[in-house]
Amino acid sequence: MAEHRPPGRLPQGDLGRRIEQRRRELGLTVEELAFRAAMAPAYIEHLEKHSTAAPEAGTLLRLAGALRTSATELGGGHVDLPSGLGQAARTPRFSELGEEECRRLLSTHGVGRIAVSTDGAPVVVPVNYSVIDDAIVFRTQTGTVSLQGLDREVAFEVDRLDDALSQGWSVVVHGTAEQVTDPDAVRRLAERAYSAPWAGGERDVWVRIGMSALTGRRIDTW
Repeated sequence: MAEHRPPGRLPQGDLGRRIEQRRRELGLTVEELAFRAAMAPAYIEHLEKHSTAAPEAGTLLRLAGALRTSATELGGGHVDLPSGLGQAARTPRFSELGEEECRRLLSTHGVGRIAVSTDGAPVVVPVNYSVIDDAIVFRTQTGTVSLQGLDREVAFEVDRLDDALSQGWSVVVHGTAEQVTDPDAVRRLAERAYSAPWAGGERDVWVRIGMSALTGRRIDTW
C-alpha cells in the first residue's frame, strides 16, 4: 500500500504509528491524549514522529491506559497473532447493528474479507477495499480466488476487535460481485480509491460489490 503522509511529516517507528492510529480511532487530538495521560502535548508529538523514541515502561503504561489499550498492543507484541486473545469481559453486551451504523463502520476504506463459493469449497480471502458510490470496491489481478465470485452473490465482512477491552464489532455485506470494465468508471475508481492494494504487483482488475443487504453486531461492556 502506498503510504499517505502529509508534506514535511517525519518517518515514524512502529510505536509512533500505533500511538497515532489508536489516538485517531478514539477521535482524540494530541492535546486530549496528553491531558488523559498527564503528559505534555509536545512529548506525544515527539513519540508519534520519531522512530528512535523509547519511553520508559511507566510512560508506556500511562499511554496505553489513556488510549484504552495495552502496552503490548502499542509495542506490536501481538502483530503475528490473531485478534481476540483477551478473555471475555465480565459483563459483555451483545447487540445487533442497524443499517446506518453498519455503513458508518464500513467508513471509506479498510481491510475486509470476501467469501466466495468455488468449485472446490467456499473460500475467504482478505482484500483492502474502498467504499465508493455506495458499493465495496477493490482491485485484484487475473486468476485470483476473489474473481471466482464474479456475477454471483458474495459476502464481504469487516470487523474490528479490541483485545484490551474484550469488545468489538463485525459488519457483513451481501451483494453481487461485478467486474468494472468501463474505462471512465475505472478511471473514477482509481482517482477515488484510498490506496493501491497492499499485496502490490499489477492489480488492474476492479471488482464492485453492491450493498444489497447489510447486517452487523457488536459486543461491548456495561
